[in-house]
Amino acid sequence: MCGIWGYWDRQRRPVEDATLTAAGRKLSHRGPDDEGIHHDQARGAAVANRRLSIIDIGGGHQPFMSADGQIAVVQNGEIFNYIELADELRSQGVQLNTGSDTEVILRLYEREGISFLDKLNGMFAIAIDDAREDAMYLVRDRIGVKPLYIADDGTRVVFASEIKAILPLAPAISGKSAIDLEAIDHYLSFNYIPAPWTIYKHVRHVMPGTWMKFTRSGVQTKRWWSLADQREQHFEFDVWAEEFMGILDDATRIRLRADVPFGAFLSGGVDSSTIVGLMARHVNRPVKTFCIGFEDPRYDESAFARQAAERFGCDHTLEVAELNMLERWPQVLYHLDQPHGDASFMPTLRVSELAAKHVKVVLTGDGGDELFAGYDKYAAFFNRTDALTLESQDFQRSYFDSISLFSTEAKAALYRPALRAQLQGLDSFTEAAKPWFDEASHFDRINQALYLDMQLLLSGNNLVKPDRMGMAVSIEARTPFLDYRMMEFAFRSRGQTKLSADGNKKHWFKKAAAPLIGEGLAYRKKQMFTVPIGDWFRGESRDWLKAVLQGSSLLQELFEESQITTMLERHLDGSANFTRELRALAALALWDEGRAE
Repeated sequence: MCGIWGYWDRQRRPVEDATLTAAGRKLSHRGPDDEGIHHDQARGAAVANRRLSIIDIGGGHQPFMSADGQIAVVQNGEIFNYIELADELRSQGVQLNTGSDTEVILRLYEREGISFLDKLNGMFAIAIDDAREDAMYLVRDRIGVKPLYIADDGTRVVFASEIKAILPLAPAISGKSAIDLEAIDHYLSFNYIPAPWTIYKHVRHVMPGTWMKFTRSGVQTKRWWSLADQREQHFEFDVWAEEFMGILDDATRIRLRADVPFGAFLSGGVDSSTIVGLMARHVNRPVKTFCIGFEDPRYDESAFARQAAERFGCDHTLEVAELNMLERWPQVLYHLDQPHGDASFMPTLRVSELAAKHVKVVLTGDGGDELFAGYDKYAAFFNRTDALTLESQDFQRSYFDSISLFSTEAKAALYRPALRAQLQGLDSFTEAAKPWFDEASHFDRINQALYLDMQLLLSGNNLVKPDRMGMAVSIEARTPFLDYRMMEFAFRSRGQTKLSADGNKKHWFKKAAAPLIGEGLAYRKKQMFTVPIGDWFRGESRDWLKAVLQGSSLLQELFEESQITTMLERHLDGSANFTRELRALAALALWDEGRAE
């Protein structure tokens, strides 16, 4: 895991070395162990890396260069099947000088060009400067586990693993006038800003499963992998369970490849318990597991985590954390670079800090809920009598409405007249959701909903969480459920295998995992990893919340004060629950306040 950054100038204008170095310092938390920069000033191009040393500690310095100095490669992430790929290259007579997975990327690119991506099993954002073609490639992994942002003004492209590292190289993009109001509209729909938008007009994501090739004349974009290519098929349970557990076991096994200590986040839920149970099969020592608990039993899962740890003989570390974490919110938003209304980023940072005292790598259960229908919202929506019989367009809009934070009407009421006029006609469903629904139209209704969340919720929020909060304290999070083989298998599986007719979530998943983790853990009631921020807003933090909302110049500029005041008063007196709406507005205010500092 690392941070990468660089630029490509179509007019061959170099940036100052000091500016390039300053951008890299913004990523020091992602790569505290090493720094490497390839700067071709004559061509106006650079690729650079801040390294968190995980594989081949001594030999993995980046950038990796071709023998003739014409190709430079950096990556953020890991190629988990690098050992098999290295063996394949050696069998073809290719000499490898290190044990690094990044060298494997270079050698594959030298032999096969950009088509080599299909061979990679990993999480990665890659930059390749190829002087032979006088071009630069930017590549993102299949589902967007690793972040990669770009700012392209038509003459210069700047890229980085985090937005904060783009800003020194393109300072004009970050003023208040550069805030993307369309992105804020989408933020109020989703509680996060969905890709490709960001909070800045001129910063966008390299989309998951996509490569971009920059040349002097322009840019070529190609989607090199799509989950929508899968087709559902019929499985008998025994066959399904064998394939499911087989893929997950191997996905876990290859994610244990590291030359540094590793462990796992363990909540005691079915996802993390299954991953830890599979880890225990492949290591000859107790698996190090980490969990934070709370004194409030409504939010404390530590007893279940302890049960799983005892079952698998883990070296388990539990800390009971302070419940009110609001003082950590500005730190969280600094690492996010954008507003996110999800309160679970705060406890994720806390458990990451705990793990970082002991290990450099953790495995997590992220992705299991989106692949196999683990959230209560799926049961709530599909238990509706008309969920499966609505016309296609009505189904799409109805599901979108069920997951939206503010409705179109609520947003219009919130906006000041100037903003309302500026955003008139903008529809988050049409712009951000419908294109993904249309891609997934050949799937059944359950899988269509899951596909939308894979493309929006997962890459826009739920994968941001382990990446940014882990990288904030320099640890790498690995996600076996998001092995591409598991993702493809999940979308070959019909929706009824995931959500049963009586609303049982992760239906076959739980049944397949129960022999490993036990019935008690497999079928325990799901408990979200979060904190009671709505209660804090009504209690000890009510004055703090008022000060944040009423003192924000950005909120005052964009939104009707009376609407915010009404939500706040009704939440405080208990006549309504506006936790999520107030949380999102507070995050926007805190992000803007931190940006100005």
